[in-house]
Amino acid sequence: MQKNHKYIFIFIIPFLFSSCFFKTEAVQSINEDELFKIPYGKFEEQLSVTDLNNIGDVRFGIAMQDGFFYIISGEAKKLMELNSYGDILTLFYNEDSETANLLKNSKKDAKSIHYEISYPFDYPGMLAIDSNKNIYTVCTIPRDRQEQSEDGKMLYIQTILKIVRNGSSPEYLGQQGPGGTPFPYIKNIYTTSKDELVVVCTSTDGAIVYWFATDGFLKYMIPVVTKDVPSIRDSEEGDIHLTVQNVIPDPENYKLYVMVDYYSTYIDQDSKVKSGINYVQTYLYPINVETGIYEEPVSVPPYEESVVSDYSKLTYKIPYDFLGVTKDGWKFFILKTEQGFNIEMIQSETQRILRRQFKTDNSNIIYDKMSLSKDGIITALYIEKDSARVVWYRTDKLIDVRRAK
Repeated sequence: MQKNHKYIFIFIIPFLFSSCFFKTEAVQSINEDELFKIPYGKFEEQLSVTDLNNIGDVRFGIAMQDGFFYIISGEAKKLMELNSYGDILTLFYNEDSETANLLKNSKKDAKSIHYEISYPFDYPGMLAIDSNKNIYTVCTIPRDRQEQSEDGKMLYIQTILKIVRNGSSPEYLGQQGPGGTPFPYIKNIYTTSKDELVVVCTSTDGAIVYWFATDGFLKYMIPVVTKDVPSIRDSEEGDIHLTVQNVIPDPENYKLYVMVDYYSTYIDQDSKVKSGINYVQTYLYPINVETGIYEEPVSVPPYEESVVSDYSKLTYKIPYDFLGVTKDGWKFFILKTEQGFNIEMIQSETQRILRRQFKTDNSNIIYDKMSLSKDGIITALYIEKDSARVVWYRTDKLIDVRRAK
């Protein structure tokens, strides 16, 4: 059955960029809560890591929904659902995986929690969960099934596996919905509070966002074209260049948030030759999905680090990475530092900024993956030398306190 869906074209409204004065606070540390560890190995309750000294193409992902944890291991071609103690509740795995062979030879009577997936796809490590505990994960399809766009500029290489918890067989979603054309490279996937799937892809022109209705069919297709992103002009800074760093949907409303970093050309004063770029500013632009209009942006202050040498002091400004948006409209930004991670949380409606530091031993963390829940809890999977750790940071308590005030 053919479904109607909308293709959204972005309209630019000129903005008068003015300084937004936010209330800020000193940076404090927030403690991590270690929930459980996962040993390395090939059995069902373990994570498969071939060589910790040469970890290469890491394909792990983590998500948390209602206190349950979902971890995907791309190398082992399996997906685990666990409780907060680390006990496996459900295990999904490819029928051609080593996990499948091990389970066939196992004497454990646990078939009720084991589910084979009969498609030989690879999993790069992105997943999202909806309120019904349905699982969405990105799959890379075999080379002989990949497709090219009509103009030959894009390769359609990935699809979305949807695991439905009502006993139905898994289904695959493409650009139009079930059984549709594969996607170009997927940057990340999200579910909204309405249980609608949002797929953010990269393209030669910027990004393409596919927003699906609850029935799985395409509702909106929104191109975010780099050349159409609002520019800023400052004669003192010289030529301005921009980078679309990330695009993330609002979990409650039909909005996208486009994070844009601006840089200026650096000209050597002696030779008068362009010799590099300087970071200038970061803006977060809301886009109305239904109208395609850019709305008034929010300035995202960068992380600042000072270096003192002899009698001089240099301050470096580094833009954060955009982590996500909560159901209450808090925008989360993250940056790895020598001491761990710095988090910046912005609530533009109340003009408040919170900054916190997560202290971690980065020398022991080989790989990390973080996700933000709609309630504002940050969950992290740390791949370390001896085992993997699952921790969370209760940043939701911070924004709850601020909302109460």
